[in-house]
Amino acid sequence: MKYFNVTVTEKGKKRIESLYANNKREAVSIAKEQFPKVMVIKATEGTPPLEDIIKNFLKNSKKQSTKEIPIDDKVAAIKQISVMTDAGIPINDSLFEVAENSDNKELGAIFLQISNEINAGKTLGDAFKPHGDQFGHIAVAMTELGEQTGNLSGAYKTLAEIMENQRDNAKKFKKAMKSPRNTLISMGIAFTVLIMVVVPKFKSIFAKLKTELPIPTQILLWLEDKLSHYGIYILVGFIVALQIFKFLYRTNTEFKFHVDTITIHPKFYIIHDAIFYSSMYNYNLVFSELIKAGIPVTEALETSVSMIQNLAIKRKLLTVNANIGRGMSLGEALILTGLYENMLLQMIKAGEKGGQLDEMLIKVTEYYKTKFAEFIDNLSSAIEPIMMFFIANLVLLMALGIFMPMWGMGDAAGK
Repeated sequence: MKYFNVTVTEKGKKRIESLYANNKREAVSIAKEQFPKVMVIKATEGTPPLEDIIKNFLKNSKKQSTKEIPIDDKVAAIKQISVMTDAGIPINDSLFEVAENSDNKELGAIFLQISNEINAGKTLGDAFKPHGDQFGHIAVAMTELGEQTGNLSGAYKTLAEIMENQRDNAKKFKKAMKSPRNTLISMGIAFTVLIMVVVPKFKSIFAKLKTELPIPTQILLWLEDKLSHYGIYILVGFIVALQIFKFLYRTNTEFKFHVDTITIHPKFYIIHDAIFYSSMYNYNLVFSELIKAGIPVTEALETSVSMIQNLAIKRKLLTVNANIGRGMSLGEALILTGLYENMLLQMIKAGEKGGQLDEMLIKVTEYYKTKFAEFIDNLSSAIEPIMMFFIANLVLLMALGIFMPMWGMGDAAGK
């Protein structure tokens, strides 16, 4: 959640109240509930106090150490809830039944907590939100979809299919990355051994030459010196920097926005395709399901965009609702985002004019699903050129760094 400073007035006096909310609208709503006698002027996002930052850091660290629930267990539970609600069993009873019979204790505890919160008066969507990290934001969005449409069984059936598809894609991704990962690890170990073991043995020989060493050799000697003297500090510094990066990415909105903008830059085509196609597929899937269920476009857009994790894409999609509010059509508003291809925009426009928007959105969703599947299937061939370039340069550096001085010694001996 984000930290907001809400400006309010009471009896002619202005003051600022600080609170946490997901967005500005929610911040204003919470302020009105907490302070019913005041008039809310505006809400602006701010920086949390240092004490809260430390608490959030410790909380996130603890959350990271929490054991992740296997996706197969989650899929089985979601399917069971879908079947039970389709049979007319109340949702809180269905959740309690799943919690009681689940073999996974963590999963059972989550559903039991959700069931208790529903009995205490919360909606399913509100009770489910705190567990979005375990189930994914698509699960939260599909839960809200089921509540809005009154067809929770259908929404959860679709959710189970999405999660199964994500599981299959994750397996394909791991399989495609296995060979490059192992190659990188092997090269890293070989390079470290060369720097720490082989280079020191040649160091005294190179020193006797009393001539300027080739640049590759100088690089190897420099790396050997730094790793032997500061290796442990470099490792610790890297780990600390990585943790700080993760913390800032989770807690600082602008930092996250800049990182997300970089990740979807076309130059980083592998990362770009992975994030872009998966985000657009999930967004259009939820949007099409909501439109098919008869939910107004503005409400459907608001629910759909809530599940997008990449902030750069999310901010572009948030402009759609604002532009529709200014009198634009859906097609015109989507053009301004720059996220949709012309062919897809023409399909959406045709669907708007012909009253078949839901059908066209389903086709758009299928398009992004196909593109993402193609990306996963072709991942190995996309990574291979990068790996070959990296390995070739590493081997070249090692070979030239060792052999060029030897060739120089051979030439000197010949003379």
